Amino acid sequence: MKLRSLAGALAATVALPFGAANATDLEVTHWWTSGGEAAAVAELAKAFDATGNKWVDGAIAGSGGTARPIMISRITGGDPMGATQFNHGRQAEELVEAGLMRDLTDVAEREHWRDIVKPSSLLDSCTIEGKIYCAPVNIHSWQWLWLSNAAFEQAGVAVPKNWDEFVAAAPALEKAGIIPLALGGQPWQAAGAFDVLMVAIAGKDVFEQVFAKKDEDVAAGPEIAKVFKAADDARRMSKGSNVQDWNQATNLVITGKAGGQIMGDWAQGEFQVAGKKAGVDYTCLPGLGVNEVISTGGDAFYFPLLDDEEKSKAQEVLASTLLKPETQVAFNLKKGSLPVRGDVDLAAANDCMRKGLDILAKGNVIQGTDQLLSPDSQKQKEDLFSEFFANPSMTPEDAQKRFAQIIADAD
Repeated sequence: MKLRSLAGALAATVALPFGAANATDLEVTHWWTSGGEAAAVAELAKAFDATGNKWVDGAIAGSGGTARPIMISRITGGDPMGATQFNHGRQAEELVEAGLMRDLTDVAEREHWRDIVKPSSLLDSCTIEGKIYCAPVNIHSWQWLWLSNAAFEQAGVAVPKNWDEFVAAAPALEKAGIIPLALGGQPWQAAGAFDVLMVAIAGKDVFEQVFAKKDEDVAAGPEIAKVFKAADDARRMSKGSNVQDWNQATNLVITGKAGGQIMGDWAQGEFQVAGKKAGVDYTCLPGLGVNEVISTGGDAFYFPLLDDEEKSKAQEVLASTLLKPETQVAFNLKKGSLPVRGDVDLAAANDCMRKGLDILAKGNVIQGTDQLLSPDSQKQKEDLFSEFFANPSMTPEDAQKRFAQIIADAD
């Protein structure tokens, strides 16, 4: 089915499994507030509204680090929303263990989520003691370097094909008054950039030894020392970014004020809203052009337990709607992410999304650190790299020692 006909079939197909007799409003909280994100979440709202229910948008400005404590506080404080976004992984683990989140196993089994959600690790991240507690909606990969073609043209150098060429081009960019690397001030951006550098430079096996197996010796060893050297280069190149939010950093690339940005594929949504075309106005390098591996983290929706019977039924409708093929196509084309279903038509995918789909098809994937580390260990890692990128006096050697200790203590 082509994309044009998908839109026309949406209302009819989404509403089929459930009647609208018990239609109701359902508040959905999330942190998707940038231009590209807002366009994407509007597709989810449209699909849910087509069932006869109403999506009540509960967007919380800021990153997940800002939004999650608010979401958790509401749930534990007795004021739950109808559904809430979290990243794939362990962010809702304690809420599930406390008995505050709805079991979606019946919906998942009825609609064969185990058969359609790929890779299986996404649904595994939703599963605790054999029960499924979330509906995955996308695959978001961190492993991308986004480049402004105009910036490199202005600097008189070729658009880089890999990280080493990007580092080598930095002096020419600086001479032209262009920031080589855009990096926002939120801690998760610095930590994410380091994780991307690790996969590209040290490789998939080292990444998994450090984050999956929690191997302190590897974290303290020579392969990770090379990654910290690259992070030191990134720190030097990002001096002068002077922005906070990730989408502000992306805008520096979109406007040619910065040469590139290490950021997840959600950056595509911002390029799309700005009217930029992949392969023409900007270039994307998966795995920094060095090691084409992508992480299969992303976003999922959890559903707090509610006393209201009608809203509980609407939760079930929303969970089902999120996994419908039509919803998956419409949402992910706007979001820049990959669908969690492998059986949908993405004929309209752009150049960068096709690269991601090819890598996914080859199985060159890793789990995201949200899936491998507890929220506490993630926070420690973010604090370290936030300080490292902000403080030039912290040496790579000192930072690596602290990193190795975080891994040694990780759960």
